[in-house]
Amino acid sequence: MGASLGFGGTVCGAAAVPDSMTAVQKATLQKTIDTCGTCHGVNGRSIAPTFPNLAGQTAPYLEAQLHAFKDQSRADPDAQAYMWGMASQLSDATIGELAAYFASQPAAAGRPGSPALVAEGKHLFEEGVPAKQIPPCASCHGADAQGMNIFPRLAGQHAPYLLKQLLVIQNVLRTAPVMHGVVKDLTRQQMDAVVAYLESI
Repeated sequence: MGASLGFGGTVCGAAAVPDSMTAVQKATLQKTIDTCGTCHGVNGRSIAPTFPNLAGQTAPYLEAQLHAFKDQSRADPDAQAYMWGMASQLSDATIGELAAYFASQPAAAGRPGSPALVAEGKHLFEEGVPAKQIPPCASCHGADAQGMNIFPRLAGQHAPYLLKQLLVIQNVLRTAPVMHGVVKDLTRQQMDAVVAYLESI
């Protein structure tokens, strides 16, 4: 599977792939996409809050995370339980193809939450907590939480998944120095609010 996923050519499942990709390569890529879909949902839109939506995620972030699972540098408990084994057999080319595929899929729609909690979360996302020198989430993740380059899309993501990631980063179970510095002083109420907002958009 040396070819990279493109967006002109024949259709392989929901993804358009280059004509230069052989039938075997197309079938192998589709099988890998289908395997991802077992947990992450059809075309990367997960229905189980344990597993994150991948559809519409930034390709650089997806690539970075798949490499981190493969080399086991992302070592939080869920990464070890679910993703170390899954990523261990992926080639660099396949990682690039998967990242491009899921990034090209329509993102999951937001789900409404408690208006008061969502409003509090929106304020935290846009303004941060100046008194604690916590910067706005929007400064890295974009004004609408669409993600920017290696900073992931958060809009429409499952609140339980986001909350778990905030907690494992806060407790240094997942190595993410920049994010740890941002979230280390957040209260549980603030976390609940910001993830409610992100799930809603």
